[in-house]
Amino acid sequence: MVPAPKLNKIFSDQIPELSEKEEDLLHQVKNIRTTPRDNRFPSSNQALHCWNRYNEWLLCLKETGKDEEKCQVYRQYAVSICPNDWTANWDEAREEGTFAGLKV
Repeated sequence: MVPAPKLNKIFSDQIPELSEKEEDLLHQVKNIRTTPRDNRFPSSNQALHCWNRYNEWLLCLKETGKDEEKCQVYRQYAVSICPNDWTANWDEAREEGTFAGLKV
């Protein structure tokens, strides 16, 4: 039985020639990270952790003059821990001006 290749081996091998879009997607997959453990939220219910990560992203946007690129890591943290429906609803509420969290 042949052992399955290790994930890091897959990403470190030379890859065939890729289009610019494929290279961008590969770069995104290689660099995706989930939110680090936060001792303020020790329980298994991560709703408050999610809410805080989303608002930390908004705070970053506010402090950097809405520089999406500088705040991308905070957005990734929020997206990695929050249900998609929540972030979509919060994004929508922000557009409508009814979001209960930080105003940017």
